[in-house]
Amino acid sequence: MIKPFDDEYFMRKALEEAQKAYTLDEVPIGAVIVANNTIIAKGHNLTEQLNDVTAHAEMQSITAAAENLGGKYLKKCTLYVTMEPCVMCAGALNWSQISKVVFGAKDEKRGALRYENIFHPTTEIVGGVLAEECGELVKVFFRSKR
Repeated sequence: MIKPFDDEYFMRKALEEAQKAYTLDEVPIGAVIVANNTIIAKGHNLTEQLNDVTAHAEMQSITAAAENLGGKYLKKCTLYVTMEPCVMCAGALNWSQISKVVFGAKDEKRGALRYENIFHPTTEIVGGVLAEECGELVKVFFRSKR
């Protein structure tokens, strides 16, 4: 039997996406969506490239996953994202009815988890996977801007 990949494996794939954003001088947040132990969508922040405040990594990956699956609901899917989702992304994830959200670093300023019941009631939330690595990339990015 083939061993399924674990949360750290998929978070490392999300970190690869974050690195792509960093290279583009975007806030380095990356995301992947997994179904049946397979990555079905990838995304990273593109707000500067697209001049679109909604072009967050999660939004990019939600759209790609829905297109891949041929439907708007992401039941039986897991999102891996390097930073705790913001309120906008949490709302979109709620509407998608995604089964699980796994994030790396906590976002003390803009993270959605400070609000009760913002995610779909059936969505499982797991935080802190590779949190230090995920958070450090964002810190390095913002240090270079100051």
